[in-house]
Amino acid sequence: MTRAITFAVASNRRYSLDSILLTSPIFNGADRPQLLVQEGYRSAAAAYNEAIERSENDLIVFLHDDMYLPEEWVGELQASIERLAKTDPNWGVLGCSGQTHDNQNRGYVYSHGLGIIGEPFEEPRRVQTLDEILLIIRKSSGLRFDEAIPHFHMYGADLCMTAASRGMNSYAISAYCIHNTQYGPALSGEFYEAYRAFRRKWKDALPVYTTCVQVTKLNGYIYERRLREAYRLYVRRDKTEERVRNTQALVETARAMRRQS
Repeated sequence: MTRAITFAVASNRRYSLDSILLTSPIFNGADRPQLLVQEGYRSAAAAYNEAIERSENDLIVFLHDDMYLPEEWVGELQASIERLAKTDPNWGVLGCSGQTHDNQNRGYVYSHGLGIIGEPFEEPRRVQTLDEILLIIRKSSGLRFDEAIPHFHMYGADLCMTAASRGMNSYAISAYCIHNTQYGPALSGEFYEAYRAFRRKWKDALPVYTTCVQVTKLNGYIYERRLREAYRLYVRRDKTEERVRNTQALVETARAMRRQS
């Protein structure tokens, strides 16, 4: 199945790309997939829309440059797609982590600093939105990213909402992967700009739940979150948690935790 997949990554960080994503077995075997590295774009939406046009395959995976895909990942993806072919062949978007309409997390991923999120499951689980760390669509679905959503945030939630508006469901699948993430005490100004654009666009569909924030009519969640962020920044003076420099050490840690779970 590997050659039937196109991978697209919007990246301006060669270190993360070379030392994390490209160390994944899928990019180092004899049966390597098409990989599109989209550099220098003003937004993820613009980068990924061009990747869709350049894709040689119908199945496209959009992912962050700090993701690591274990050997079994493609087989688990294929198993999920085969299940959906029987239950929902017109599916819209797939991912490894998402949030349901009642704000429950679904998925199976290891995230640096958080450990294993979720547990293995067989049937794909329907969600309202998916985390942008990894998104999967079919080129033939006609789905495209909205370039009115600026920068590199909220574009995945927007894609899922667009799919839903066209009668297509989004699903979290059990395709275990590792996110060597960096996280700080507060979200960026660019994130909140994208959040506001998303909230304006989907104001009639609120509330919308994502793995990062809740988008509500009264915006109470965001007001509270900004206060908490100010406390972390200016009172506790929390520092940013950096990515693990040794990806293979992180992979071994994740593997050991997975065996114990």
